[in-house]
Amino acid sequence: MKLSALTSRYVAYKQAMGMRFHTEARTLRSFCRTMGDIAVADIAADRVHAYIAGVGPVTRFWHRKYEVLRGFYRFAIARGYAASAPLPKIIPKPPHFVPYIFSQEELQRLLDASAYCERPRSKLQPYTCRMLILLLYGAALRISEALSLTLADVDLPAGILTIRESKFYKTRLVPISPDLTSALGTYLALRAKEHSTALDTALFLTRTSTPVALNTAEYLFSRLRVRAGVLRHDGSRYQPRLHDLRHAAAVHRVVSWYRQGADVQRLLPQLATYLGHVNVAATQRYLTLTPELLQEASQRFEHYARGAQHE
Repeated sequence: MKLSALTSRYVAYKQAMGMRFHTEARTLRSFCRTMGDIAVADIAADRVHAYIAGVGPVTRFWHRKYEVLRGFYRFAIARGYAASAPLPKIIPKPPHFVPYIFSQEELQRLLDASAYCERPRSKLQPYTCRMLILLLYGAALRISEALSLTLADVDLPAGILTIRESKFYKTRLVPISPDLTSALGTYLALRAKEHSTALDTALFLTRTSTPVALNTAEYLFSRLRVRAGVLRHDGSRYQPRLHDLRHAAAVHRVVSWYRQGADVQRLLPQLATYLGHVNVAATQRYLTLTPELLQEASQRFEHYARGAQHE
């Protein structure tokens, strides 16, 4: 069977099982373009290896492509379209990625830099850019969740956002602070002067009243971080990302709990629920040990250690 036909059948099979499979489908389409529309059994292993390797150093994308193709070849082998999977036998370890944790001062600089969007060529108004940053940090949202919000998902009187079918296909309610609720109310008032207030319209719109696309948001943020002087100098391959606002929110919340003397281990499941994680382990991976967090955790340990010595 031809590669394109079998990948289409595989995607349909996965989606019929209730999976979205959108990202995986894009990877498979890319694989088809690279290999050409040939028979699955005729695809040479060296070409598959070259596709997975790509160019440059190994990143997590290497492993994502590998996992997608491993599932595809299992499907193909089970149905007799391939005798074996021409995949690499040696799996490199994924690089250790450390998210960037913004300081409070850096967050303020990013908000101040949103004035950059006053330029007529900017696709977003300054108040839209500012609100997006505030919401990503203040509600610890994924960028995809924020851009998917509609006006119907915002309940200002209750101070609650409805996040529909997020990463794990679940809908959750996200309470927001009074300060963030107030900022969102101000944003909605400004938005109403230029855009439709129909409940089914996107919360975040461009100057031309179209929903803000992910690549637009990421491009503008890359410009803002330069203007704000918020850059990495640790040799990391990636500069601070929009998604790092969510990481920063989680770390800052835990630091705050430590300072309040709260039982952090007991509260972590609540933070996991708020973030929309399926388990606490996923939340713990968010908690990069910044000097601030390490200091608070060390002080807590010393406090318990001294208490144990006096028992």
